[in-house]
Amino acid sequence: MNDSIKNNTAAVILAAGLGKRMKSDLPKILHKLGDKYLVDYVIENVRQAGVEKIILVIGHKYELVQEKLDDRGVEFAIQQPQMGTGHAVQIAMPVLGNFDGDLLVLCGDMPLISTSTIVGLLEMRQKTESAAAVLTVRLDDPGSYGRIVRNQDGYLEAIVEYRDADDNIRQIDEVNTGAYCFSNRELKPVLKQLKSENAQSEYYLTDTVALFRERGLKVSALISDNPNEGLGVNSKEELTMMETLIKEQKK
Repeated sequence: MNDSIKNNTAAVILAAGLGKRMKSDLPKILHKLGDKYLVDYVIENVRQAGVEKIILVIGHKYELVQEKLDDRGVEFAIQQPQMGTGHAVQIAMPVLGNFDGDLLVLCGDMPLISTSTIVGLLEMRQKTESAAAVLTVRLDDPGSYGRIVRNQDGYLEAIVEYRDADDNIRQIDEVNTGAYCFSNRELKPVLKQLKSENAQSEYYLTDTVALFRERGLKVSALISDNPNEGLGVNSKEELTMMETLIKEQKK
């Protein structure tokens, strides 16, 4: 499996944000978690899964990010201005060139996503012959996360952002983590169809699900058995909480 991952898989890590709630001008992914940068955990777990080609989409203070991560063996794509997750992946496409294997898309502020889950996501996409596989978690309090809407066969119908969801959809407890595995061959044409007609005027990567469905393609979802894998870091308090979780995992 690992040779196949090495040759046929690339990863795009979304790392362009400032992270306003961090109350700091430092790019969010450069905040320290223990003795490493936040994004280092994601890079290392992707590497351990066997993926060699890693592209970091950076934006806020991108020169500083490039300088600090220069020796990580990753490539950079610069997202200026930042117009959403779909736009971030569009920015990474020229760096990928004619690559048409499996494309992982992960968030740079999700340090607990494990190597085994990354491999599981890849395997699910391949096994189900889906255009994409989405990593989800079930939460007692799903808050403002995007909701997972499945059809009767268990495949995804849509991912609905909280602010665009009605009361029925907000009752769903299965949520999107923001981690995906795409068939890049299927993703490329769909990325070009994304529109920014939503509450944020952004290009959402989640809208690819409905576009795949319109093309008659399947989208599968893998529920992580560890809800913490879906946790991002958006504030200093969450950074402190994450340090505690990582220490517990090491035990």
